[in-house]
Amino acid sequence: MQPLVLVLEDEPLIRRALVSALASHGFRSLHLGTRSPALAHALHHDPDIVLLDAATGSDGVNLTIGLRERTSVPILVLLDASREREPIELLDAGANDYFVKPVNTGALLARMRVWLRQTARTPRARAPSSLDGDRLRIDRERHVVVVEGREVHLTRTEAAVLGALARSRGRPVTEEQMVEAVWGPNAPPQAKRHLRAHIRQLRHKIEKDPVRPRHLVADAGGGYRLTLG
Repeated sequence: MQPLVLVLEDEPLIRRALVSALASHGFRSLHLGTRSPALAHALHHDPDIVLLDAATGSDGVNLTIGLRERTSVPILVLLDASREREPIELLDAGANDYFVKPVNTGALLARMRVWLRQTARTPRARAPSSLDGDRLRIDRERHVVVVEGREVHLTRTEAAVLGALARSRGRPVTEEQMVEAVWGPNAPPQAKRHLRAHIRQLRHKIEKDPVRPRHLVADAGGGYRLTLG
């Protein structure tokens, strides 16, 4: 099976050039802009490597952090030479390697093959598909929660909201972070209002007393956190 590369590039001409080069060297590709709301869905295709152009679109460091929270595959970043400080920040954020433009295609492909060989020798860590507590069980793949043995179906947006909280492992998540995780960097202006509505709906589905929530808890500093107990 040919390796699958997720290409995140906002400029259509550059994106087409990258996809063409990958295809001519035996790679399959998924290609999106960095601001695409389909990004989370693309990761469900389980790419073997991510190629991210951090020179355009949303902030490269924040996007790298978001990607690393969702996947353990190598993340290779392309960036402009003018962004002098960013390589260290990108590596700290979870990128595996970076290339300064203009990129030598041969060198890029060679480094991709190195990373693919390295990850082939290391079992890929995957985020757990379910989280279990005494009263609450969350199945993130099926968009279902089980409350005291009773299965409750979630909408895709409700599942995305709950997933954003589940990834924090009990730490508080700000509304801004949740909005970006659910709707992406191009979230509509009313996204926070939508988020609060979905939190209310989730509480009615999973809390014994939605007025005094035990699982979806408002944080004193703003935002929310998830507790499973």
